[in-house]
Amino acid sequence: MRRLSFLLRPGWLALIALCIAFAYMCFTVLAPWQLGKSSRNSDRNDKIAASLHADPIPVGQVFDGTSTVADADEWRPVAATGTYLADKQVLARLRSIEGDPAYEVLAPFRLDDGRTILVDRGYVRPDQQMQPPQIAPPPDGTVTLDARVRQPEKATGDRPPVDEAGWKQVYAIDPANVGALTGVDLLDGYLQLEAEQPGGLGVIALPQLDSGPYLSYGLQWLAFGIMAPLGAGYFVWAELRERRLRRAYDQAVASGSWPPPGTGPDPDPETGTDEDPGRTSGGADAITSAAQAADAHRAPESTPPAATAEEEFAHVMRGRRKRRAHTPMPVRTAERTPVEELPEAQRRTLAERYGKKS
Repeated sequence: MRRLSFLLRPGWLALIALCIAFAYMCFTVLAPWQLGKSSRNSDRNDKIAASLHADPIPVGQVFDGTSTVADADEWRPVAATGTYLADKQVLARLRSIEGDPAYEVLAPFRLDDGRTILVDRGYVRPDQQMQPPQIAPPPDGTVTLDARVRQPEKATGDRPPVDEAGWKQVYAIDPANVGALTGVDLLDGYLQLEAEQPGGLGVIALPQLDSGPYLSYGLQWLAFGIMAPLGAGYFVWAELRERRLRRAYDQAVASGSWPPPGTGPDPDPETGTDEDPGRTSGGADAITSAAQAADAHRAPESTPPAATAEEEFAHVMRGRRKRRAHTPMPVRTAERTPVEELPEAQRRTLAERYGKKS
């Protein structure tokens, strides 16, 4: 346990706490969040794909008036017969259709059995002042609609309905909220019109049938949660290895086995002494180093750690100077060969070039 006592230092404690907190967030918050979105998208895609080949059923088979819309019934195609309540329409604001701002027009629809359900007629684009444009009213009289069942959106209390540009506007398609605003008792859930329906406006397209990148994002967060503790473990291992090597070096110096025999500098051939005047021989070097290391081991505060680094640097530099001294360098001389000693052909060439006679 003494070998791991350095982990109780503030820096190491902070690193370990950070890695644990990050791994916990990855496994309990971030990865489940992305994997949950992937699972919900897959379920939605399965229901939409199944509804594309299903025949519409009467809306009364889905809405019984006593419970909310079941998850399995969302996106189910239904047929509804009744009349629009044109004077009770509201707008859903701050919507995005194909990346552009839009309003969705919501109208209560009274079924032939006397109950009322909310119908999303479709979308309209705002005008140049970003206000609702002129919206065509729904048809009068009894009509039959083909639509898809949708679960209500959740309205937040910090964004209450507003009354702007002559329209009552909401931020979420919540039948309970719209019913309280219009004074109409609405069923829990709403209908989204298909194309070419009575009273329909811009058709809201079905979501794309892909799960998106959420599965890969979730797997990445899981990988990050695994890598964080492994990274902390690597740093601990590296610190232990560094401390072990330092102890082994100190012990080798204290016992006189460092530096190894024969690694000291060779004597200068002219003076018979080492190139470094501060040392006399490799043996004296080892003895001095061992003595200094022993003193440092007994009293660490008397010799700073930089002394060892300085000795190692000096040792390396002495080796470089020795190699440079033993490497012969070519020497150029200024001596010239007399013309009389040159071959006859070369003298003739020089004479022709410089106008001299040999």
